[in-house]
Amino acid sequence: MVRTTENDTQFMEMIRQNEGVIYKVTSFYTDADHPIGDLYQEVVLNLWKAFPSFRGESKYSTWIYRIALNTCVSFYRRNKKNMAYVDIAVDVPEEVENNEQIQELYKLINRLGKIERALVLLYLDDKSYKEIAEITGLSVTNVATKLSRIKDKLKQMSNE
Repeated sequence: MVRTTENDTQFMEMIRQNEGVIYKVTSFYTDADHPIGDLYQEVVLNLWKAFPSFRGESKYSTWIYRIALNTCVSFYRRNKKNMAYVDIAVDVPEEVENNEQIQELYKLINRLGKIERALVLLYLDDKSYKEIAEITGLSVTNVATKLSRIKDKLKQMSNE
């Protein structure tokens, strides 16, 4: 695909429509020493580089999740020695924000590994197992197995 003004406009519209997805994913992998803006820009840059090769075989949001997660996991691996505890930044309705059980769940999710958190993020975002598999590159069976284990792990952690 050759870059044109129309492609640039299409790309910018796609970013605007999926800005929340990018912020949600990047918020999982940032801390005070690694601001979200830097990682957000890196994700957008990687999306920009990959945009000409987007074949339309999946939804934009699925493609964006995949590139964002891959970018963030790579960023995390490069910087994990310097990274501290990362708190999940999820937009929660005000009535839920005050719910102690929800607060406790987010604390437990924060204790999960990076890949586990990514799977939970997608699951909580109402993605189907098939969509999660497309985004992560895992098989549907593997997604189901991992999510089942994560749920068990969260239950066990909550009983501690």
